[in-house]
Amino acid sequence: MLDQAYPTVIPGPPRPSRILTPQNLSRHHGQERHVIPGGGAAILQLMPGDRLTLINDEGGQPAEIVAAAADGRIDAAILGQAPNSTAEGLKAMLALGDAAGEGLARLRRGLAARQIDLAKAGALRVFAPDTQPGARAEFTALDGGWLVIAAPGLPMAPEAQDTATPLTLLIQRAKPRTVGHYDLPDPLADPILDLRVKSATAESYFVKAGDYIQILDVDGRQCTDFQCFDARKLEKGLQHALDVTTSRTLMGHAYSMPGLHSKYFDQDWLPLVEVVQDTVGRHDAFAMACSSKYYDDIGYPGHVNCSDNFNTALAPYGVSPRPGWMAVNLFFNTNIDAHGVLVSDEPWSRPGDYVLFRALTDIVCVNSACPDDTSPANGWYLSDIHVRTYSGAQKFSRAIAHRPTPASEPRMTKETAFHSRISERTRYLEEYRGYWLPHVYSQNGAIEEYWACRQAAVVMDLSPLRKFEVTGPDAEALMQWCVTRDMKKLSQGQVVYTAMCYDHGGMLDDGTVFRLGKDQFRWIGGDDYSGIWLREQAEKLGLNVMVRSSTDQLHNLAVQGPNSREIMKRVIWTAPHQPTIEELGWFRFTVGRIGGPAGAPVMVSRTGYTGELGFEIFCHPKDGSTVYDAVWENGQDLGLKPMGLAALDMVRIEAGLIFAGYDFSDQTDPFEAGIGFTVPLKSKTDDFIGRDALIRRKEHPSRKFVGLEIDSNVDVGHGDCLHVGRAQVGEVTSSMRSPLLGKNIALARVDVAHAEVGTALEVGKLDGQQKRLPAVIVPLSAYDPKKTRPQG
Repeated sequence: MLDQAYPTVIPGPPRPSRILTPQNLSRHHGQERHVIPGGGAAILQLMPGDRLTLINDEGGQPAEIVAAAADGRIDAAILGQAPNSTAEGLKAMLALGDAAGEGLARLRRGLAARQIDLAKAGALRVFAPDTQPGARAEFTALDGGWLVIAAPGLPMAPEAQDTATPLTLLIQRAKPRTVGHYDLPDPLADPILDLRVKSATAESYFVKAGDYIQILDVDGRQCTDFQCFDARKLEKGLQHALDVTTSRTLMGHAYSMPGLHSKYFDQDWLPLVEVVQDTVGRHDAFAMACSSKYYDDIGYPGHVNCSDNFNTALAPYGVSPRPGWMAVNLFFNTNIDAHGVLVSDEPWSRPGDYVLFRALTDIVCVNSACPDDTSPANGWYLSDIHVRTYSGAQKFSRAIAHRPTPASEPRMTKETAFHSRISERTRYLEEYRGYWLPHVYSQNGAIEEYWACRQAAVVMDLSPLRKFEVTGPDAEALMQWCVTRDMKKLSQGQVVYTAMCYDHGGMLDDGTVFRLGKDQFRWIGGDDYSGIWLREQAEKLGLNVMVRSSTDQLHNLAVQGPNSREIMKRVIWTAPHQPTIEELGWFRFTVGRIGGPAGAPVMVSRTGYTGELGFEIFCHPKDGSTVYDAVWENGQDLGLKPMGLAALDMVRIEAGLIFAGYDFSDQTDPFEAGIGFTVPLKSKTDDFIGRDALIRRKEHPSRKFVGLEIDSNVDVGHGDCLHVGRAQVGEVTSSMRSPLLGKNIALARVDVAHAEVGTALEVGKLDGQQKRLPAVIVPLSAYDPKKTRPQG
């Protein structure tokens, strides 16, 4: 018999797929994470045996802990400790009243409801101003009750660096909370309806006009179809459901989101609901709810489906059954690819994520807990959906969740310190990096705002810029290692614009460094991760330095334009040892006050993002209205106008100033982003992150950042391809129609073989081939290339 050849066999059983996900995607009940913001506090329930781990995220942040019995009696022995504090920091924060913010207002109500009297507090104080980042304190609850935990901090002066920073509390529950009962975040207010939609079912309910509907993903990655009807129409026999096609058309969005484009309509254009809050930001309004036909066609006949569940749930309201239902498919992660195919993947939603609607008329609603276990649509794990409704008398601000990193807790969109003044002048606000900023002002328009910046003066809100306080004996060493500019040459009172790069030379961020003292720096950039990254480098090197976020402590208003200096001279008082506004040099800062020595404290830098003479005013949010009013009143006779993001984009493109996500990314080095001047390879003798890669990339460039003039009035957009003949040789990164030049201009990145000034290119539209716009390469800055105006 011939020997039979056997195939090579991989020994052992199959291994599971390796999938890396953020920590808080875990569905293991009993593990909780709570982030207490700097200057904030939280109240949580304790059970006997619960293990608590408190983490000092950024270092230097004291914590105050108050343990109380179920009857409100304060007793540190619940945590097996003796009190060492009277919670003075927490009391001082609560004493700020309205200035303390909504979070502490909720805490005040929670303390009262639980009869916890802080006047009798015997508290624990842990951590100190010199506590290192990542330090931990551990406790075990010996009895049940309540835990109040605070990250105390009072308003930070702009020139100070005593910012309050977050604490993270990890709880390992001794007895995991019962699934389906205690596994939800606390209600946003007292609920009218508390309704569980069990897995693979649907439930209907009635909501009055003006009331709110919160739809929660209990365990994460579970989708729900939502549908509703005008109740009065139903009473008349008109079954006009929410129509996603009508809604997409009227809103101009794939699905509605908080802000201007927030409503869903029926087929008669009657608004039914508006989206008020959304912690996920990824949904579907194209596909129908799953139906019997869907499962029949893929080989699962008789599979339970959302459409049939809708029919059952809506029958008591006299709604006729349908074979398939149009719906807003909340938490569904769908997309249309480049070939026009509707594709889906696992949802973005995590445990406790939600969408908050407001009913715009009396409505009958229905929600499903989608039963699709045949695709990644529900993360291969079916679970429940929960619905809560709240009285319309409650006030909920419009907000979209922002996660600085994948592992971060969601941060809801905030209003800046200047919002009350801005909202008096425009309602056209858009979400930008976790804050509401004006896109354009109703009474002006972007072109009028543009001309005011070029010819007179403008005021604009730049508060979303991320600020980090870098302090300690090794502060200079850390900054010297982490940014491309030479920090050893930076004097106190000086500011420098720089790049921050990864090891491979790609840009992490761009921003400015302020030197406040020998061992005190302030980094201002566009991305939260830049501060996290600085902290990671310090830990890796064992440096004695702290990197603490101060974004919420410092909001900034830019005053830009030829008349900006005169306005600032009228507004800012400085002490004799500080430069006056007239003395303040380009990329320098001074410390002063509004109006006189008793005015609101501010820091003023001679910096900007417009290509004009300009200043930025940094203040604590509590002083925002005072600062805005002073600038506004002193600028009226000098032509001062408010400016939004649309006009800002115009002036910065004309000036050749770059914007993250458009003109650079982590695949772009500073030379390819047009800011090679921030990389002094010859004069900075110290090593820094990315130096070797930047030397290599400078010596062997492949792409160059250039300006373009386009001989056409057809709009050009980010990502439009650039061609020489049929070959693509680059892409547009930013573009605008210049009022000053009377033509379309753009910033672009092109292959070095076609990057000389005067080179003719073509901008590809449609598919890049069927429509072309003639263009020519010009110097990068179309406006004041030598920067004489901001230096003037």
